[in-house]
Amino acid sequence: MSDAPHGLILVNTGNGKGKSTAAFGVAFRALGQGLTVSIIQFIKGKWKTGELETARRLGLEMIPMGKGFTWESKNIEEDKALMTQAWAVASEKILSARYDLIILDEINYVLGYGYVPVDEVIGTLQSRPSHVHVMLTGRNAPEGIVSIADCVTEMREIKHPYRKGIPAQRGIDF
Repeated sequence: MSDAPHGLILVNTGNGKGKSTAAFGVAFRALGQGLTVSIIQFIKGKWKTGELETARRLGLEMIPMGKGFTWESKNIEEDKALMTQAWAVASEKILSARYDLIILDEINYVLGYGYVPVDEVIGTLQSRPSHVHVMLTGRNAPEGIVSIADCVTEMREIKHPYRKGIPAQRGIDF
């Protein structure tokens, strides 16, 4: 068996909490093993989140490129332009061979809304250097992404405090 890395496509999807959080755990694991990591956040952007502050302290490249929940947007065309720009950054990083792990945080939403073509993402993933791992997060992962993935994890909501009117908690949810 070869010690040469085999880049994997990993997907965290589903309606439950923890998709991005689990991906960030993989990023910390990779950093601890000396791998180079980049996280591109497709939706998050205007919040001061705990994970962004921690990434900065650790020297982990985390690039928020969105401006918040697109389903609350008043300017869909601006959102589409931001997502197209985020994908340009992400695809350049994936193909560059400079990174061992690239996390495309919340990209499944972007693909579901049709802001970036699924076939374009699949083509880039299939053309990436052989050592590059890519993790995609977000609800409703497209079937095309699921079919080429090496590992797909579905988070399933069983119970959530929001359903009882409890708002997002600092340090737990952001």
